[in-house]
Amino acid sequence: MKFLCDVHISYAFSKYLKDDGYDSTHVNFILQKWYTKDSEISQYADLHDLILITKDMDFKNSHFLKNTPKKLIRIILGNISNEDMIGLFIKNKNLIQNLSLHSKFYLEIAKESVYSIS
Repeated sequence: MKFLCDVHISYAFSKYLKDDGYDSTHVNFILQKWYTKDSEISQYADLHDLILITKDMDFKNSHFLKNTPKKLIRIILGNISNEDMIGLFIKNKNLIQNLSLHSKFYLEIAKESVYSIS
């Protein structure tokens, strides 16, 4: 699996993904860094077949209305420690791996619930 972490996802979480064997890039290392427009981030993710991880509602709207980004994980947790974020990833790792096989999916992770559409 290959991930693109949006600006509000920590560098530490992106590094965890790399350390766990995944291809992970943070938005602040591509294009215009934190100035990159959402539409450009979506295009980049789709072009490179990356799963975009974000907290931004705008990406959810774009996914359903414009079909981009194609692979999206939206985190609805507010401020959360990296440790808790990693724990939620580990808890949902099998689901994420299964969804990543689809050409398009949306996964929403909240503290007590997980919702997906593929």
